[in-house]
Amino acid sequence: MFSKPGALSLGKVFQALAGALALAALLSPLCVSAQDAPQMNLQRVKLSAGMHLIDAQVALTPEQRQIGLMFRKEMPQQEGMIFVFEQASQQCFWMKNTLLPLTAAFVADDGTIVNLADMKPQTTDPHCSARPVRYVLEMNKGWFAQKGIKAGSKLGGPPFEARR
Repeated sequence: MFSKPGALSLGKVFQALAGALALAALLSPLCVSAQDAPQMNLQRVKLSAGMHLIDAQVALTPEQRQIGLMFRKEMPQQEGMIFVFEQASQQCFWMKNTLLPLTAAFVADDGTIVNLADMKPQTTDPHCSARPVRYVLEMNKGWFAQKGIKAGSKLGGPPFEARR
């Protein structure tokens, strides 16, 4: 079989493809193991809900927000995670690979809770903000209800002070 000068032969294409697949196979365990572990070392911020203090991890980057509280097996009652987005929009969350039952508070720029959503572990049901928000605070399921915190309640802390 003859080919035009400069044209790739079918054998060379398969050889290049096989090399790329082999490299991907070698690297994929590294990628998977990093995503199968909980995020434990994110920056933290102190928030308040009335007289209650919250120690919240901050999920700021797209990757941090995507992983969120996935793979966590436990979380102390006063801890949570606040998701910070660049601009207000309707935010929707699901619980894929999330082992803990959580309640999400969708929070306006001034710290006002717009709505709350209880979320079951290991589900892909969407839980969305009732209107555009920049912040979502996830806590153990029932935390807000136990403290009497509802839609319309205000959270305090650095993220909300800068926006007033």
